Amino acid sequence: MSTTAPAPGKPVADERLLKTSPLKKFLGRPELGSVVGAVAVFLFFAIVADSFLRAPSLATVLYAASTIGIMAVPVALLMIGGEFDLSAGVMVTTSALISSMFSYQMTANVWVGVGVSLLATLAIGVFNGVMLIRTDPPSFIITLGTFLMLTGMNLGFTKLISGTVSTKSISDMEGFASAKDVFASTITIGDVDFKITIVWWLAMVAIATWILLRTRAGNWIFAVGGGEQAARAVGVPVGRTKIGLYMGVAFGAWVSGQHLLFNYDVVQSGEGVGNELIYIIAAVIGGCLITGGYGSAVGAAVGALIFGMTSKGIVYAEWNPDWFKFFLGAMLLLATLLNAWVRKRAEATK
Repeated sequence: MSTTAPAPGKPVADERLLKTSPLKKFLGRPELGSVVGAVAVFLFFAIVADSFLRAPSLATVLYAASTIGIMAVPVALLMIGGEFDLSAGVMVTTSALISSMFSYQMTANVWVGVGVSLLATLAIGVFNGVMLIRTDPPSFIITLGTFLMLTGMNLGFTKLISGTVSTKSISDMEGFASAKDVFASTITIGDVDFKITIVWWLAMVAIATWILLRTRAGNWIFAVGGGEQAARAVGVPVGRTKIGLYMGVAFGAWVSGQHLLFNYDVVQSGEGVGNELIYIIAAVIGGCLITGGYGSAVGAAVGALIFGMTSKGIVYAEWNPDWFKFFLGAMLLLATLLNAWVRKRAEATK
C-alpha cells in the first residue's frame, strides 16, 4: 500500500497554528450580547427622555452603575468559577456596620474600624469558601445560610449596641474626612460631578480582566468553572481558587460597605437584602453562564451599566418607577437569549 507524499513547496498546515480571524474573535467574546443591549438601551432612553443625554444625568447613571458594578465584577468571577454567593448583598451592610460600630464604641480613629471591617469581611469570604470545599452542600445552600445569619446578626447586634436599627453618627470622629475622600468623595470635571465609586469600579474591572486573561489564576478560574473534576485532574488548586473567589466578593462588599457608610454617615441594619440578585443579574446580562466556565469582567460591568441606565432612564422619562422591575426582568430574559445566540454563532464559526 503506497501513500502520496505532499507536493514539494506546499507545506501542510498544522490546525493548531491556524489563526482566528478578528471577526471570529469578536463574535466569541462573552460581553458581545451585553454591549449590543447597552447600545440599544442607551439609544432608547436618549430618544424617549430629553434629559438623559445631559452631562449631569450621565454622571448619575454612571454612579448608579458603579454601585452595582463594584459587586457585579467579583460576583461574575465567582460565577465563571461555577459558584454563587447569596450573602453578597447583606455582606455589604455587614461591612459598613462593623466599621461604624467598632469606631464609635471604641472611640477610635475611623480608619481602625475600616481596617477591622476589611479583616472581618474577608473572613466571611474565607468561611464561605472553606465551607464549600469541606462539605457536600452546593454554594447556593451554604451562602443562603450565610445570608440568613448575616441578616440576623446585622439587626441583632445593631439593636443590642446602638439601641435602634441604625448606627450612630461618626461624622465628627477623627479620620472621617480622609476616609470619605477615599470611599465617597466627588470628583469635579468641568461642571460635572462624578462619584469616586466610578474610579473604584473601573479599577476593579481592569484588575479582574487582567487576572482572567493574563494570569495563571485566570486559567484556573475558567478551568474550575468548566469542570471541577477535570481541573483537579490536571493539577488546578480547586480549593484555593474557590476560596480566593469568595474573598474577591468579600473585598468588593467591603469597598461598597465603606462607601455606604461614608456617603450617608449612618447605616440601616436592614439594607442590602435582595441586592445579591441584582449583582447576579448584572453578571448574567453581561454574558456569564449560570453553569460556569464562561463570562468576563467587562461583560459584568456592561450589565451594571445597563442596570444604571434603566433605573435612571425611567426616572428621566418620567415613567412610573413601579415598572422598573418589569424592565429589569425583560432585559434579563432578552440578554440571556441574545447571549445564547451569540455563543452558538461563535461556536459555529470555529
